[in-house]
Amino acid sequence: MNKKRIFSGVQPSGNLHLGNYLGAIQSWVKLQNEYDSLFCIVNLHAITNPQKGNELKKKTLEVAKLYLASGIDPKKSIVFIQSQVQEHTELMWLLNTITNTGDLFKMTQFKNKTHKERKQENIKTGLLNYPILMAADILLYDTDLVPVGEDQLQHIELTRKIARKFNKRFGETFILPKGFTQKEGKRIMGLDNPKNKMSKSATSEYNWIGILDKPETIKKKIMKAVTDSEQGIEYSDEKPALKNLLNIFALVTDKNPQEIVKKYQNQGYKKFKENLAEAIVDYLKPIQKKYNQISNDEVKSVLNIGAKQAQKIAKRKIQEVKEEMGLDF
Repeated sequence: MNKKRIFSGVQPSGNLHLGNYLGAIQSWVKLQNEYDSLFCIVNLHAITNPQKGNELKKKTLEVAKLYLASGIDPKKSIVFIQSQVQEHTELMWLLNTITNTGDLFKMTQFKNKTHKERKQENIKTGLLNYPILMAADILLYDTDLVPVGEDQLQHIELTRKIARKFNKRFGETFILPKGFTQKEGKRIMGLDNPKNKMSKSATSEYNWIGILDKPETIKKKIMKAVTDSEQGIEYSDEKPALKNLLNIFALVTDKNPQEIVKKYQNQGYKKFKENLAEAIVDYLKPIQKKYNQISNDEVKSVLNIGAKQAQKIAKRKIQEVKEEMGLDF
């Protein structure tokens, strides 16, 4: 394995949506041809929110199927479930001992998820420590590049900070990873509110388009999507709702947003939205078709093989870390 390495993952909670795909998974498919690749279903991250056991198992397999249906090739990439490799939690504990709580309280996602909680003692520790588990995920595999959505870049910076601190204290052990985002896909916003990102946990189903949504559902959601008060198609920060739709249109048609602006410049929102909905339906159709062809047995086989492959790498790294810290006997 002489190539540089990438690692990334998605939580098996809620419904995987177009933002997940365009912001991360789409780039994984391309990058797996250039890098040694590990793609994880991060179910340990998912339990920072309450989960029902059976539902979590179901969603874990669903996400794994969507990885394969989207073009992640298990012959090129290691695909596995986070909880099947115990070294993730072991390294997390070791990194806990060198990470300042002040850094964790500064995390934007932590602030956003806890701002409604009046009493600090009611905040779950797992939610606070979430970034340390993410750091362990990444550092465990000597990761060079982490393809993520823009909202995760702060966590990558914390990972680099933790790695630098460990290296300074115990010796050069960890590679300093870099985050990678696509320009248009780095932050897909909600269809109902361009100020908030498209989210699996959104209260309204009109916030997101699920990768497995039916054509009629996709069309309904797009036609109801928020647009700006002034007519006219333009790619501008002053029209965030329209800019978001143009970004989605560009990504599902592999075009530049300005090309799309030029095509629809003298047309109204209705025609633009109708064509965008059709483009999304066409884009997702082959993914949905392949998803429905993958059996549970097939995906479980891929995951079990992937876990063994990942564990070989993880065991070597955790051994190195424990030796440096004086924990190896």
